Amino acid sequence: MHTVAVLALDKVVPFDLSVPVDTFGRTRLPDGGKAYDIRVCAPHPELSAGAFTLRAPYGLAELPAADTIVVPGTEDPAAPLPPGVADALREAAANGTRIASICVGAFVLAATGLLDGMRATTHWVAAEALAARHPRVTVDPNVLYVDNGSVLTSAGAAAGLDMCLHMIRKDYGSEVAAHTARLSVMPLEREGGQAQFIEHPLPPAPAGATLEPLLDWLGAHCDRDLTLDEIAARAGMSARTLNRRFREQTGTTPLQWLHRARVRRAQHLLETTTYPVERIAAQAGFGSPTAFRERFRRVVGTSPHLYRKSFRPR
Repeated sequence: MHTVAVLALDKVVPFDLSVPVDTFGRTRLPDGGKAYDIRVCAPHPELSAGAFTLRAPYGLAELPAADTIVVPGTEDPAAPLPPGVADALREAAANGTRIASICVGAFVLAATGLLDGMRATTHWVAAEALAARHPRVTVDPNVLYVDNGSVLTSAGAAAGLDMCLHMIRKDYGSEVAAHTARLSVMPLEREGGQAQFIEHPLPPAPAGATLEPLLDWLGAHCDRDLTLDEIAARAGMSARTLNRRFREQTGTTPLQWLHRARVRRAQHLLETTTYPVERIAAQAGFGSPTAFRERFRRVVGTSPHLYRKSFRPR
């Protein structure tokens, strides 16, 4: 039986904490026996979990002896680590323990240096902060989880479930993992590949910027097949000057901004209508359904069909 230690720090996110506890806890071997011994550990016996208080039955001394350690996210991922946490995690890693994080739990692993030189992920909202705070970590916000062998990181709590199923499959094979996935009402491999559903807001212009009227016009007319010269004429300047001012005020080019606006319109139509892809492609300003599908997948990370399946209310 594998031992899984779930390291809960103060202000732990309850959903993140429940993912490894429930997923590993319900895993059964072919003979019906338990596959994992779950131990919730904490630096102190009592810790906050938002609306309630938790009591952890185990301390940090359990970590180095565990086969796997999972670190859930906390409300304040930038908070200093409690005394003893970094040393316990480093000791466990030196002993060959597999260590994984869920959501912003990646900040804890990064703070110990265990992610230095590695590729890692976290929730897309926190990806830029993780990269800025820990420049030695290569942060990839476009995946559900990253497996570096002995160290794994995952995005949000749902992606943490994907990661746990992945670890179960590595430990006991696909049959056991598939049974656990069915109990979790979850596919063993999520449809749409390993992309997070990330919001891609349009690059805004600073308040009072001279391009604000042009951006409003572009957003309202992104369904048209506009060229750079037409946009420049609308702005009353040369294409070269427009490109320069656009970069200064939005950080991108007029055509890149226009492509992003079209994707945003397509997302809205996918979420709120039953229009076929061909009609959405036309209304969002794409030259063809094929061009729409390619651009949408490149920006959003999944197909229009799977995006609608995930986000359109039934």
